[in-house]
Amino acid sequence: MSAKRLAIIVAPILVLVSSVCAQDYNNWSGVNELSLTAGASFVSTQTITNPSAGDQDPRIHFGNEESIAFNYGRLLKTKKIFGLYAELPAAIYFRMDTNTFENRIPKDIGALFLTPSVRVNIFSGQGVTPWVSVGAGYARFREAPTLNFYGPNPGPTGTNTFAVQFGAGMDVWFWQQWGARLEARDFYSGNPALNVTTANSRQHNYYVGLGVVHRF
Repeated sequence: MSAKRLAIIVAPILVLVSSVCAQDYNNWSGVNELSLTAGASFVSTQTITNPSAGDQDPRIHFGNEESIAFNYGRLLKTKKIFGLYAELPAAIYFRMDTNTFENRIPKDIGALFLTPSVRVNIFSGQGVTPWVSVGAGYARFREAPTLNFYGPNPGPTGTNTFAVQFGAGMDVWFWQQWGARLEARDFYSGNPALNVTTANSRQHNYYVGLGVVHRF
């Protein structure tokens, strides 16, 4: 995602913050939340440890794929300015291109992350509520049936693995039960089946998104 596109996304949030930061929304607070955001996923580069002779760049690069995320949260307890939530974040990227020098890896991958988590909201019930989240759960990768240049993929086309989730974000409540959500999460998971041995057995799957949140 370019700096210009990111600025276009963030600017409306800053405008909303300036208009509602002094407001108190406690009278409209509900115990349940639903959110939908859209953005992009970024996967950390992997290094191949068993490259073929003549491999000029034994690294696997991943494209920046458009992604969506859903979230259900439920308020468990409030204490002063803090709110404790149980939440279920789910994030999806459908087709992320892969690239490396050799014709050995799947052409693209897709992923689903589902990680039950605990979230702490700061200034819970106010117009602007920053938050942090941590949890763990399930990741499912889809590997393309073809290799990155040509030919069928001899490896698996579906991989299940474990994922840990770390997240942070901000909700801006601009109209009663409706608000805007800016979120960033790292789904730290096992690797998809790439048909090669890599230096790291796990990978960072970063997600950044902007969308709406509704409480009821």
